[in-house]
Amino acid sequence: MMPVPGASAPQPFVPETPAVSRSAFLTAAAGALPSRTVAVLEAIKHAILTGELRPGRALVETDLAEMLGVSKTPVREALKTLAGAGLVTMNPYKGAVVRVVDDEQARHVYDARLLIEPEALARAVAAGPGWQPARTALARAASACDQAERSLANRDFHRALYVGCGNPLLVRMLDDLRDATALIAVASWQQDPPDIAMPSWEREAAEHQAILAAAEQGDASRAAGLLRTHIAAFFDRNFTGDPQAPHGDPRALHKENP
Repeated sequence: MMPVPGASAPQPFVPETPAVSRSAFLTAAAGALPSRTVAVLEAIKHAILTGELRPGRALVETDLAEMLGVSKTPVREALKTLAGAGLVTMNPYKGAVVRVVDDEQARHVYDARLLIEPEALARAVAAGPGWQPARTALARAASACDQAERSLANRDFHRALYVGCGNPLLVRMLDDLRDATALIAVASWQQDPPDIAMPSWEREAAEHQAILAAAEQGDASRAAGLLRTHIAAFFDRNFTGDPQAPHGDPRALHKENP
């Protein structure tokens, strides 16, 4: 297991059920970060966003500290930061748990993305940045060996679309929404029914390719429109109960269980 930089070697530890894969838990998360607390933060965040720490999972400071080979202090600070980002909930009596996302929060997140992410992409297209990072992310998603790896690559793809918008505040807002979206995706992962002609991830990959093609052609309006449709369609497929539902507006959806 890869320890957090500057920490003593961790003692043997067997996590509570559900089990967490130690090798995956620390994959690329703690190796090159200068701050021990930031390293712990990134390790826990990575495990949450890949679904290794599932929604509702208790995050026990002593267990995480032993697993990561650090004291409880950086773990405690990391959990506070993750709570501020909406990935963890803190209770003075029950402690910290991975946040459970309900339908109302999911609608709010997707409503916010629909309002600002297409605009950020349109501005990025107008600024004319290079799109190679987006291409690289798509290639990673296409070659992913599992849904968690594909989800992380797709997060990088979306960030590559808006990061060149020229407004650091918009980028920070969208980064926060990106993390919330990943948490929602973890909660809603499900297998496609056998009668679906094209799996949802393949449809999403095709939508990503179309968005990027429009951006590379400099068509800001078309790229933004395709992105808006893509965001709404993903929400519909995962929260209306119809994997082939056409795109819609999360503000108008009835509340249903995913």
